[in-house]
Amino acid sequence: MRRHAASIAVLAGMSLAWAGCSSKEAPAPEPVVDVQVATVQDKTIEDVVTADAVLYPLHEASIVPKISAPVERYYVERGSRVHAGELMATLENKDLAAAVEQAKGAYDQAQAGYATSTQVDVPAQVQAADLNLESARQAMQAARQVYESRQKLYQAGAMARNLMEDSHVAYVQARSQYQIALAHQEALQKVGRSQMMKSAEGQLAAAKGNYLAAVAQLQYSEIRSPIDGVVTDRPLFEGQMASAGSPLMTVMDLSHVVARAYVSPQLAAQLRVGDSASLAAANNQPGLPGKVSVVSPAVDPNSTTMQVWVDAPNTGNRLKPGLTVQVRIVARTVKGAIVVPAAAVLTGDDGTKTVMVVGPERQAHQTTVATGIQSGSEVQIVKGLRPGQQVVTTGAYGLPDGTKVRITSGDQPGGGSAG
Repeated sequence: MRRHAASIAVLAGMSLAWAGCSSKEAPAPEPVVDVQVATVQDKTIEDVVTADAVLYPLHEASIVPKISAPVERYYVERGSRVHAGELMATLENKDLAAAVEQAKGAYDQAQAGYATSTQVDVPAQVQAADLNLESARQAMQAARQVYESRQKLYQAGAMARNLMEDSHVAYVQARSQYQIALAHQEALQKVGRSQMMKSAEGQLAAAKGNYLAAVAQLQYSEIRSPIDGVVTDRPLFEGQMASAGSPLMTVMDLSHVVARAYVSPQLAAQLRVGDSASLAAANNQPGLPGKVSVVSPAVDPNSTTMQVWVDAPNTGNRLKPGLTVQVRIVARTVKGAIVVPAAAVLTGDDGTKTVMVVGPERQAHQTTVATGIQSGSEVQIVKGLRPGQQVVTTGAYGLPDGTKVRITSGDQPGGGSAG
């Protein structure tokens, strides 16, 4: 009985001791989440529009002859550099040269005829008309004097009536001749001389026009470059027939290239002529700086996009027309912007944007923000943050507000970074 009582006492003591130990057990530790952070920065950010584009030369001339004739000689090859006005080829032109000589002869003859008409014929006719008028005037005056004299004699009874009437008829006829000569002289001065001059001038102008047309036809056989550039195509050989309306050569100005890109109307609305841009080829060559030269005012109905041109100096002819390049256009630049990594911004189902800010107590606090420009992996924050704060970049998704965090990499409070 004593042993049993003692066992009960020991068990009771052990139970009390176990109960005492259980009441002193430490509470469960607070969970800590590993995250990566970045410091909110005050810096310049650019709103960049990127698109694929096809390169074209700044200027291109597809040279088409105006006449059909065999190619007599080339003076350039593919790849030759040419200047505006430089002779590049000649077409067979013996018949055209002969036509020029013939037209020149006719023109010289017309010039001589014009000189004869204006300096000899017209003055002679005017002079003859003046002399004829003077002669008619004198004859009329003489006939009038005879008539008046006989009329006085008739009235005095010293002359027969028929002789007096004959003198009157002679006077009337002389007066008519004078009036005819006067009208002829006035017509020659006012109309006839002008018409004769116009006729002579017309013949000279027609001969000159034929001569110039023949010269132009001959000049069409000389193929000259309209621009400075490089010969990129020359499809025919010497002796082959060049046809009017078919390209004989192509010249491109490669000193500048134009990248033509198609962007959405929303992006095009952000762009202006003169915006800074760059062109980058797919072969990893350094990009070329350029500027926006054209923003199309209309939407392409087939693709519902708008065309944008970027003009860039093609230093060293590094980029070739026909290549596909990536166009990078700076639509807007903001200095002193609040910037965070794009990975730090979370978007809720309702469109609300938030970031997890790590405070000095190493707790993550959910903060609502408003965003602006996004450039690559960085986003402008226009409301909700200030420079120097730390935001979670990795591990923020689904993280409850106020969670204790441990920074595994990124900027550390007070400087430094965790490795």
